[in-house]
Formats: sequence, C-alpha cells, structure tokens
Amino acid sequence: MPSDEWIRRLEDGRRVKFTNEKLPEDGSFITAQIEGNEVVYSVVLNKEKNPLSRDEVETHFKSELSKK
Repeated sequence: MPSDEWIRRLEDGRRVKFTNEKLPEDGSFITAQIEGNEVVYSVVLNKEKNPLSRDEVETHFKSELSKK
C-alpha cells in the first residue's frame, strides 16, 4: 500500500512526524507524533478521497496538536 511520511515544525518549535497510508476500499490510516512524545494520534478514515494531501492530514490533527 502506498504511504507517505514527513516531519513538520509547528509554530511553537515542536516537530511532528506525520504518516499517511492508503488502505484498501478507499480508506486511509493517518498518524501524528510529536517528537519526544510516546503518544501517537492515529485515525482510520473510511471512504476518503485518496490520496489525501499532506495539508489535509495535518489539518485533521490540528486541535490535538494545539494542546501543550
């Protein structure tokens, strides 16, 4: 399955690793993990347009990543 992985620096300086993996039947498995943090935010999306853009993946985790 095709997948994408990248790191983005947030405005507050924290680095976040994002992943986006295409699943069968038009699904996606997306994750976000703040550097140095054991918590991984993950979501399985069904019936999503594929592939999701990096901006769409990052936007999905915006509220979780805004918490400190």
